[in-house]
Amino acid sequence: MLGATFAAFSAIVAVGLGLPESARPGADMRESASRRLAVDARTSRGFAARDRRADDEKTRSRRTAPPLRRRYARVIWRDSQAVGRPSAGALLRGTKLPAEGRHFFGWDPEQRRSPSPVWRRYATDRLIRVVLRVADEFARANPVAPRLAVGDLSRPRGGHFGARYSSRPLHASHQNGLDVDIYYPRRDRREKAPRAVGDIDVGLSQDLVDRFVRAGAQYVFVGPNTPLTGPRGIVQSVPRHDNHLHVRLAPGRP
Repeated sequence: MLGATFAAFSAIVAVGLGLPESARPGADMRESASRRLAVDARTSRGFAARDRRADDEKTRSRRTAPPLRRRYARVIWRDSQAVGRPSAGALLRGTKLPAEGRHFFGWDPEQRRSPSPVWRRYATDRLIRVVLRVADEFARANPVAPRLAVGDLSRPRGGHFGARYSSRPLHASHQNGLDVDIYYPRRDRREKAPRAVGDIDVGLSQDLVDRFVRAGAQYVFVGPNTPLTGPRGIVQSVPRHDNHLHVRLAPGRP
């Protein structure tokens, strides 16, 4: 009886002092724990809602991103057609790659300078789209990387791609708008083609190889002295490719 009277008196004092209910003598501590759980649950729901909003914003951003035709208004898109084989073919209604863009620049392998001459920058519209898309995605994924150095594609009407400043044939292929040379990114981030394997950034170069494979390349030729790899039968080691990768699309439209 005395204990009950003391507990009641203590409760009255606690109320008078304005103490929280959880601190009052005789309060059920399980109720305080349940309140904390409720607060934690509300906080978790808040974080989840915020994450969902962020995901929705990313999705809307992807949906509303300008298509390639709008982002590259300088490109005169044509319904191109590859004729024959890469080593014996022609190009109808070739699409011209601009001299440079936000994420790429043309490179002349003979004069070793930028930009590349106009006559070296034609291909099928499908290959141009692949190059621009990969350049954009590569830049977003690797913001510290230099712009891509895009080398030879095909001539305006395709056909034999000889060297202008040398008697030595420059390419055995590149004749029907389905081939493009992309120079490996340099370790020093300079916007020029590497001269040797030691100049290349292997990690960024492997990322490029992987992206062109995912973009549907029929072949990606890499240098025999580079450590670059990929799916067997698609990524192949070929001499004279130690400073650039060579991407080839399959005939036909995707």
